[in-house]
Amino acid sequence: MKEASAFVIKSVSGDLARLVNGFNIASLTSPRIYLPLAALASLIFVPPLLSRYYLHILVLIFLFAAAGEAWNIVGGFGGQFSLGHAAFFGLGAYTSTMLFHYFELSPWLGMFLGVFFSLFLSWGIGWLCFRLQGPYFVIATIALAEVLRFLFLSQRWLTMGAAGLSIKFKGHNPWLFQFNSKLAYYYIALALTLIAVYTTYKIASSRLGHSLVALGQNQAAAEAVGVDSVKVKQTALAVSAALTSMCGTFYAQYTFFVDPDTVFGLNLSVEFALFAIIGGVGTLWGPVIGALVLRLLTEYTSASFGEGLAGIQLVIYGGLLIAMVMVKPEGLAPVLGKLYNRLADLLPGSNVKKGK
Repeated sequence: MKEASAFVIKSVSGDLARLVNGFNIASLTSPRIYLPLAALASLIFVPPLLSRYYLHILVLIFLFAAAGEAWNIVGGFGGQFSLGHAAFFGLGAYTSTMLFHYFELSPWLGMFLGVFFSLFLSWGIGWLCFRLQGPYFVIATIALAEVLRFLFLSQRWLTMGAAGLSIKFKGHNPWLFQFNSKLAYYYIALALTLIAVYTTYKIASSRLGHSLVALGQNQAAAEAVGVDSVKVKQTALAVSAALTSMCGTFYAQYTFFVDPDTVFGLNLSVEFALFAIIGGVGTLWGPVIGALVLRLLTEYTSASFGEGLAGIQLVIYGGLLIAMVMVKPEGLAPVLGKLYNRLADLLPGSNVKKGK
């Protein structure tokens, strides 16, 4: 846990110093600078013009993009396939909700307590599994989420069991994580995604990221050159668990309701993995792309079929996954990345000479 905290603090402070010292107004004329800035400006200034329905879709896209990005740290770069990240998601959701429900403690504080519990849990599961070879980590993560689901279902005196816990709306109060407008939730979800993407970027470009990739490709060879496999994996899992827990807290406060089957369910863990697999495992923007595609697909199937064809969403998910594995196993991110580079080369300010 100390290694994860030190990594984040050092990365943020270093980047701020480089940004201040290296800013050059001339660089704004490059399409690789103004295109991302234009996209960010659109994400900030366009949503106030949208209806509540479209804001709701965007909130879910960015929420699950952040969760998928968190999964990608350990599952994509580290090759430690997890199907139990719902355990951390559910802990974040229930910690903040129960503290608010019983003690009226601000969910912002509950969020950090949920992160603490998730860090502790990730350390325990990592200590048990990362010393072993084989599929033990996958099995352990599934078991962990299921144990927590049954635990929260059985303790009805505290969690209300399958009936779930409802959050009482007390009016617009940012300190209580309650807003009259979906726009505020949208900006928080966007911030969560940006934090997750930034964290993934810093990990991928650091020694920790290089060690993760090496372990994912050949653990024996990585250990032979001095990589501490247990420490590296535990640090990555801790960061991943913390981000996932934050997403769980946001989900609970956004929906005003939590129940064990929803926030600890296996299908939720599978979705986190699917976002990265469809978008591109081990890529920076893969989970964001995957979340965009799958959430839009979910909304389309819900609007088109409603309850008339129960389970059609899962059929489409499965078909899309099979098609991606057969046609584009690397995901959508590399393909879209090439298209983006071609577009940037054609725009004014590009250093690429026309005709070459």
